Amino acid sequence: MAWPYAQAMSDLARRAFLRHTAGVSLAFTGLGRCWAAAETPSLQPSASRSPLGPLRRDPEGVLDLPEGWTYRIISRAGQEMDDGLLVPGKHDGMAAFPGPEGTTVLIRNHEISPAHETSSPFGEDLARLSRVDRTKIYDLGRTPLGGDQPSRGGCTRLIYDTTQGQLRSHHLALAGTEYNCAGGPTPRGTWISCEETTVGPTHGLPWRRRHGYCFEVPADPATGLVTPEPITTMGRFRHEAVAVNPDTGIVYMSEDIGDGCFYRYLPDDPARLREGGRVQALVMTATPSADLRDWEGEPLLKPGDRCPVHWVDLEDVDREDDSLRYEAFDAGAARFARGEGMWHGNNEVFLACTTGGRARAGQLWRYRPAPPEIEGTTLEHTQPATLELFLQPDDPSVIENADNMCQSPNGDLVVCEDGKGEQFLLGVTPQGTVYPIARNAISRGEFAGCCWSPDASTLFVNIQTPGLTLAIQPPPSNPLVTSG
Repeated sequence: MAWPYAQAMSDLARRAFLRHTAGVSLAFTGLGRCWAAAETPSLQPSASRSPLGPLRRDPEGVLDLPEGWTYRIISRAGQEMDDGLLVPGKHDGMAAFPGPEGTTVLIRNHEISPAHETSSPFGEDLARLSRVDRTKIYDLGRTPLGGDQPSRGGCTRLIYDTTQGQLRSHHLALAGTEYNCAGGPTPRGTWISCEETTVGPTHGLPWRRRHGYCFEVPADPATGLVTPEPITTMGRFRHEAVAVNPDTGIVYMSEDIGDGCFYRYLPDDPARLREGGRVQALVMTATPSADLRDWEGEPLLKPGDRCPVHWVDLEDVDREDDSLRYEAFDAGAARFARGEGMWHGNNEVFLACTTGGRARAGQLWRYRPAPPEIEGTTLEHTQPATLELFLQPDDPSVIENADNMCQSPNGDLVVCEDGKGEQFLLGVTPQGTVYPIARNAISRGEFAGCCWSPDASTLFVNIQTPGLTLAIQPPPSNPLVTSG
């Protein structure tokens, strides 16, 4: 299907990107090394005082929603796609883009490693591998007997009609990568897909190539299955998610490991990430090498506190071993507890640390760039950026292991839970009040990939197990869109 995508994205997608990343910020006052909140954000258990009303039990046993909300299952793991391949399992991060004829294009990650018992795009015994140009499979690994064993992770691309509530087509977009967990959209109409692993040939079979990279995938359906090109200059580590500042092109990156760091990539050319740039790690200015996990000892911050921060350059970011975070910490970078979902809105970056806090139930952080950073300069020492502990309930009944996130048009965050109990899709107000949007009624599998359609009519989300993508239709009076 021919589609003049680049021209359409140059205006339409940027407006949609900016609209969906518009947020509401809080103002704080104070003196000293850190600014203390005037009051602790209010916390509400996830089952009470929801602006959407109570959740109603789904008679189909899939998704409990508020009164007047509906859903459709638009894609299932193992389903045949339009290219003759199968929907891979382990649905994870996802983003929505404006598509042809008013449709929505979804780019969806698949967090698959060799040990996962889940569907492969190539079918059982690789029966459908012949349908794919092998030069477009990043890692065509090998079996103990010498045969081919391609990595099963990557991305799929879906075209969905929100007006008709209908999936028009879906197909494979990125093949042969490993453990594609999250990522993030760019204002250029592309998706950055992240590998949350650093496996490679030194680990033995089946890998022939090194993993631990970011890959850029255009939303344009006409690009088909892309040629996979790792962005090595963005570093090799356990990438989880990215958030892009549309004004500067700076890419913020999270690291999903218990002693990870918070990074950013300063590209030489924001439109060509592979052309080079600098990787930096965030430093708490007053407390170098700070441990922000808050697992034990005296807490450095309480919810609402914010502190000045700066960034330190890192060298040799495309390294053989998984040690970038150690160099960063030794250079003064702060340590975080499994950085996962991220979102950029209103010149702020939200970061979910899924095992942060005393209960290891999760933290939400808010980074505010310095005004020079917003303007695209490097004079950050004059007006330093700040980091705020936005939310740390230490109560799984409020938030249990926050993961992927996005922002609603009214400024509330939408947060996916990835815990051990019942899994909720949650809303979080700018004041820190938490409320339920949906409950997983079909499994204990995590929610992932939440994102709004460009027309704000549909909230998409994945349930990783058993591998479902759902299109949730709120009523016209939905406060997540209509209030603000």
